[in-house]
Amino acid sequence: MVATIHPFPPPGQTPSGALTARSQAAGCEFDPELIRRLDRNGPRYTSYPTADRFVESYTAATYAGWAGRRNVGGFARPLSLYVHIPFCGTVCFYCGCNKVVTRDRKKAEIYLGYLEREAAMQGALLRDGPKVDQLHLGGGTPTFLSADQIGALMRVLRREFEFSPSFEGSIEIDPRTVDAQAIAALGAHGFNRMSLGVQDFDSEVQRAINRIQSEEQTAAVMHAGRAHGFGSINVDLIYGLPKQTLTSVARTLDRVIELGADRIAFYNYAHLPALFKPQRRIAEADLPSADTKLLMLGDAIRRLTAAGYVHIGMDHFARPSDELAVAQRQGRLHRNFQGYSTHAECDLVGLGASAIGMMGPTYYQNLRALNDYYERLERPELPIMRGFEMSSDDLVRRSVIQALMCHFELCKESIETAWLIDFDSYFAQELAELAPLEQEGLLENDRQWISVTPRGRLLIRSICMVFDRYLRADRERRRYSKVI
Repeated sequence: MVATIHPFPPPGQTPSGALTARSQAAGCEFDPELIRRLDRNGPRYTSYPTADRFVESYTAATYAGWAGRRNVGGFARPLSLYVHIPFCGTVCFYCGCNKVVTRDRKKAEIYLGYLEREAAMQGALLRDGPKVDQLHLGGGTPTFLSADQIGALMRVLRREFEFSPSFEGSIEIDPRTVDAQAIAALGAHGFNRMSLGVQDFDSEVQRAINRIQSEEQTAAVMHAGRAHGFGSINVDLIYGLPKQTLTSVARTLDRVIELGADRIAFYNYAHLPALFKPQRRIAEADLPSADTKLLMLGDAIRRLTAAGYVHIGMDHFARPSDELAVAQRQGRLHRNFQGYSTHAECDLVGLGASAIGMMGPTYYQNLRALNDYYERLERPELPIMRGFEMSSDDLVRRSVIQALMCHFELCKESIETAWLIDFDSYFAQELAELAPLEQEGLLENDRQWISVTPRGRLLIRSICMVFDRYLRADRERRRYSKVI
């Protein structure tokens, strides 16, 4: 008999209970035993094919050719801009981002000068294109830049690209680096969405990851954001960090809910010290066990859904009124390199070291190291390091994976109509591989639909991996983090 008791008590009480029980809420069924058994390494599918498949034969000339074909037929998609700011004033030990840790603000001034060159080159290629609907500043720590520097960057972007009057402007913020005046300046530049790095409010955890950040700092930034036009506030949390307990994570979740975050990302910490040097300063003995991490995840799902949040997918939650949840209900949700998005129809222009972009049926990525990035722009050439031109098969598979990742179901007829294939014949091998997952109760497959069940939602990456032709070719998954 399947247990139906809920092992997680109401918010404010200490979580407890056996891993053999399971919890179900709001369309997502949490089954720790199933997750333990089926968990494996795999991509997060912010793109398909994934970035590790990009090739160096894709050059700036390749990109320019595709950019020049954007207006063929008199139609071009809107633009989304991503600008990477790699600088951080201090190092957070858990971080695996492409970053430069420095307190020398002059380095940012030099970087902005080269960003201006790159923006001018991109602007020249896309001058006759449509307007920018979306802008995202990521990092690193974008608020490493001063208010004046962000103002200068925005003037450059507005000079080289035409912005829609109602563009979505989002920025990643470290609450330790801004005050109310800085938030007001961001609002005046058109930013209306912010994502705050919090990770955990527990002081012992913060010391273990070298990120001391009070609740008061975070609350002050959120209040300032509301006062200065930020209609959506996301908070990033991480579970599986050193010194974390079920109680400390629950306390952080409750506080973030109280503060009224519109979106919450609850990420699984991947400890990969061989790849990310700062992680070597984390004592593995301080990390919670795999079973404890599963309990943290289960308790987070229960608390957030009980508080009214919609479980968008994987590690993302949003209030029902948030545009992310609305887009999912309306079938418009999309997934890109920043995660879930409401702008599926945009070409993505990535600016800055290591930035990734998408132009037509292609992806590209810039050089990672600052010196390499600067040297390429000195030539002058776009600082593209590698990229990928998708085949028709890639495009078909991307549409399948997008549908499953964003909506947990796909209509076979819609794929057949869009790509002129017979779905069951085209994906005969994949459907055979889905059969064991169907027997596990993760999905339902009939002639018209593939539908992921509540039991399968947390293992959506494993389901999508079946459609990944490149994983089938090499079966090499060590480069990826665990599905859960």
